[in-house]
Amino acid sequence: MSGAAPSIVWFRRDLRVVDHEPLTRAAARGAVVCAYFVDASRWTPASARGRQLSTPRVGAHRTRFLLESLRALRERLRELGGDLVVRTGPPAAGLADLCRELGARAIYFHQDVGVEEADEERAVREAAAASAVDVHGSWDRTLLAPADLPFAVSETPESFSAFRKQVERSAAYAAPLAAPAGISRAPGVAAGAIPDVAALAGVEAHDDVRAPERSRGGEREAWQRLERWVWDEDRLRRYKQTRNGMLGADYSSRLSPYLAHGCISPRSIQAEVARYERERVANESTYWMTFELLWRDYFQWITQKHGAALFRPSGLQGVPVPWRRDEAAFARWRDGQTGFPMIDGCMRELAATGHLSNRGRQVVTSFLTKNLGVDWRWGAEWFEATLVDYDVGSNYGNWNYGAGVGNDSRGFRYFNLRTQAEKYDRDGRHARRWCPELAGLPPERVHAPWQATDAERAAAGLVIGQSYPARMVDLDRSADENRSRWERAVTA
Repeated sequence: MSGAAPSIVWFRRDLRVVDHEPLTRAAARGAVVCAYFVDASRWTPASARGRQLSTPRVGAHRTRFLLESLRALRERLRELGGDLVVRTGPPAAGLADLCRELGARAIYFHQDVGVEEADEERAVREAAAASAVDVHGSWDRTLLAPADLPFAVSETPESFSAFRKQVERSAAYAAPLAAPAGISRAPGVAAGAIPDVAALAGVEAHDDVRAPERSRGGEREAWQRLERWVWDEDRLRRYKQTRNGMLGADYSSRLSPYLAHGCISPRSIQAEVARYERERVANESTYWMTFELLWRDYFQWITQKHGAALFRPSGLQGVPVPWRRDEAAFARWRDGQTGFPMIDGCMRELAATGHLSNRGRQVVTSFLTKNLGVDWRWGAEWFEATLVDYDVGSNYGNWNYGAGVGNDSRGFRYFNLRTQAEKYDRDGRHARRWCPELAGLPPERVHAPWQATDAERAAAGLVIGQSYPARMVDLDRSADENRSRWERAVTA
């Protein structure tokens, strides 16, 4: 085996060593070079699917998390005897060069979800075939591999409930693989520098003192977060009751950034849930964690099934809604200047931290599409740029869903802001944290500052239209108008 040609492990969105089949297989074969390619085109607005916005595709917060994850992966590989080679440019050309440089005869990697991701893999396979290099793809994006689904990927149900019921009846989730005991590193390859945030994103990522906690990239960080949240603080026990929170660091697991970058696999999380159920308690909250993992899985399979249709303005259902392309309205939504504190607080938090609660995401999606009637793809692209936990399937699948053009049997699903604020930020703590100009108002006025008395506004130093923006729209009238537009499009 010592004389065998080295293998290359191509890392993509799988920045870990535990439950990493390509790394395990390559390490068992002999000498290994682990490689990651920083392709600057991923940071530019240009895209094969046609971008709607001219803003960068990856913002500073997600860039920082990625680079932290790369540094952590390099450190972990070195502990095992290997290293991480970091090079710039498209993976297909870079891998071809690396194969020639090393005399490598095999590339191991995880397959990925998405149109551009599939194009990237296709280019790698073509370049490898031209050089007679073997290519070995594995699957890690979901709890079940394609071959273990109870249906073909092309037959994935268009309803999540139907998907979930079929998967749950047949689910036998495989145990995650242990990390390799050691790696034999192929000699003579320079590791290369990991770039800094500003070089890629154009600006640095800054921490905001209002953020309860910053997620730091890397596999160890992922496992520490899982250990603390599930075991040390026993928060999984009440997850179903806390999951709709908006303020703080622990109402949810906050594992989604680690899943998105592959610092931990869904199978590893599910295995911990199963162990928790055996050793502590199995209840509706432990089930709900698996339920959420299945929602994530569902959008991965829907993306695999539909491909580029995910990005159409008419969405997966092909509903020809005449979306508005109002740049001024979009900018007020993006910048948290709508005049509605729940929306403004959420959008400011997103821009400042790269994080946003699940409840917040649903509410701001509803407002952009159901109150402003603005093209949902603009919102999806803004989330793509800003969210640390961006994942193409989850992001665009959820925006399809929220805009009423995707996998949702409930039609025009509108989130009433009054009800949402009353239920999820009743005392206005979240809104006041991110909209400090409202901090002096009585709690019952925070989500409706226009209803405050003159004396209350004066005491708070608040002038509507100056220190805080006036409302963009009438909530009820705008929702009714957009509902009519949507209903006409459905029946067109």
